[in-house]
Amino acid sequence: MMNRRQTMLAALALASTGALAGLPAWAQEAAEIDTSMVQDMSIGNPDATVTVIEYASFTCPHCAAFHADTFKSLKADYIDTGKINFIYRDVYFDRPGLWAAIVARCGDGAENRFFGIADIIYSKQREWSQAGSPQDIVDQLRTIGKTAGLTDAQLDSCFTDADNAQALYAYYLKNAEEDAITSTPSFVINGRKYSNMPYDEMKEILDAALSG
Repeated sequence: MMNRRQTMLAALALASTGALAGLPAWAQEAAEIDTSMVQDMSIGNPDATVTVIEYASFTCPHCAAFHADTFKSLKADYIDTGKINFIYRDVYFDRPGLWAAIVARCGDGAENRFFGIADIIYSKQREWSQAGSPQDIVDQLRTIGKTAGLTDAQLDSCFTDADNAQALYAYYLKNAEEDAITSTPSFVINGRKYSNMPYDEMKEILDAALSG
């Protein structure tokens, strides 16, 4: 079993490719990377007539604010009631954001606990994202993962899976380009892009889409 320092070094290594390390050559190769292993994380009604896609980064303060407030109302009013299908897609501005996504997606059955772990990651964003050294950040994220029921062995495996890390980043690039995502949080509602907005404005858009 790897010790924490070895895991941290592996995490640094797997996340040091591509634009995360300022290497555009890797980003040019992203289109050739197999992303079939990457699963969209969704909740709500997959057969709903309205689909909301959120593009967010785990290191984005505005995203944390959205999940602390607006998302709870959105979930109660539209997701839990089956009115919409909600899809979450990661945006990677930095290595800690990728590491956080790796933890949120770690282990078998990740789709069943993703949003629960995401809530913890966002609620503790200041603590882990400003923990200090890369090792400190990884250690804090590991603690969050273990709080959510992940084992050290699962986390070691996820943090050292370079193929998965590259696939996640390539999938982000593909989706962000297709939907012209330049900031977070951004939303695509039935194919139309919107920037961050108060809940009342989002509610008006959703109600109009549902009645259309």
